[in-house]
Amino acid sequence: MQPILVTGGAGFIGGEFVRQWIAEERSAVVNLDKLTYAGNLESLADVADDPRHIFVQGDIGDSEQIGRLLAEHRPRAIVNFAAESHVDRSIDGPAAFVETNVAGTFRLLDQARHYWKGLPADEQQAFRFLHVSTDEVYGSLGPTGKFTETTPYAPNSPYSASKAASDHFVRAYHHTYGLPTLTTNCSNNYGPYQFPEKLIPLMILNCLEGRPLPVYGDGAQIRDWLYVGDHCRAIRAVLDRGRLGEVYNIGGDSEMKNLDVVHAICNAVDSLRPGLAHAPSTSLITYVKDRPGHDRRYAIDFSKIERELGWRPSLSFNDAIRQTVAWYLEHPAWVANISSGGYRRSRLGLEQSAS
Repeated sequence: MQPILVTGGAGFIGGEFVRQWIAEERSAVVNLDKLTYAGNLESLADVADDPRHIFVQGDIGDSEQIGRLLAEHRPRAIVNFAAESHVDRSIDGPAAFVETNVAGTFRLLDQARHYWKGLPADEQQAFRFLHVSTDEVYGSLGPTGKFTETTPYAPNSPYSASKAASDHFVRAYHHTYGLPTLTTNCSNNYGPYQFPEKLIPLMILNCLEGRPLPVYGDGAQIRDWLYVGDHCRAIRAVLDRGRLGEVYNIGGDSEMKNLDVVHAICNAVDSLRPGLAHAPSTSLITYVKDRPGHDRRYAIDFSKIERELGWRPSLSFNDAIRQTVAWYLEHPAWVANISSGGYRRSRLGLEQSAS
C-alpha cells in the first residue's frame, strides 16, 4: 500500500499516532519533523528499526523539501500534526507560531494541492489531507454549553489565533481548489511522552521531586481532558471514514477544573510512590499569577464523530491519569534526557505584550 506522510511525528501527539499506526496498520509512515525542543526521537525508539517507519528531519515550511518527499514517496494521505503548541510560549514569542502554524501550514497545503492535481484519477479520489487542530480556536465558554463544529471561532491567545488561521486555510483549500481535506479539533491531550511544559507532566515531575506545583489563578479553569491514545484512534477513524471537507470535534468526556486535575495527580503519585518525604503531594500546591487572557472553560461536544464514525473515548480520566503517572515513574531516563535541554520547568507566558 502507498504510505502516508505524517508531519510533526516526533512530537507528543504525532509520536503516539506514528507508534499506533506502525503497530496496527499495514502501510508505511514517512515521518517529517523539524526536531525543535518538543520533537524527540527517543519517543520513537519502539519503531526506529521498523522498515515501515521512514524518518526525515525537515520543516513543513520548506516547500522544496515537501515537494521532493511527495514526489519520492507518493503518499495517499498527509496528516498534519506539525505546530507550535504551547500557549505560554506563544505569549512570550508569537512570531514562531505565525511562521509554523500559519505560513507552514499554507506552504504544506499548497504543495499538497499541486501533488494531488497531478495524481491519476483513482489516486486523486483516495487522497486525504487531515489537519489536526485544537478546541482553543473557539475561545472561552461560560459555565454551560459545549463547543460544536459550528461554534464561531474566537481565539484569545496568539497560539489559538495561529491555529484558527491554519484551520481557515485548510477550509479554503477545500472549497477553492477541491483539495480533499479533513479537520479535527481536539480537547486537552495528556499521556506518555508529553513535554513537561504542559500541565499534567509538569505536575507529575514536580510532585516526584518535591518542587512547587504552580496553579494559575484560582485553579478553577475547566478543561476537557483527552487521553492521547484515544485521540489518535479518533484521527485514524476520521482519516479512514470522515466526510470530505468536514470538521470533527474530538473530546475526552472528562471536564475538570485544573485544581482537581492537580489533586488527582498528587493522589496518584502518592499512591504509586509511597514514602515521599513531602507527602501528601497536595502540600506542594502554590497559587501563582494567572496567564494573560486565560480562557476560563473549554468543553467539547463530540457527538458528531460518535454518531458518524462510532468513536468515543475508551478510558476514564481516573484510569488514564494513573497510567500516565505510572509511565513517567517507569521512564526516568526519558525524563532526564528531556530535562537536560533548554527547558527547566521554569514559568513561561508572563509577557503582557507581543515580543
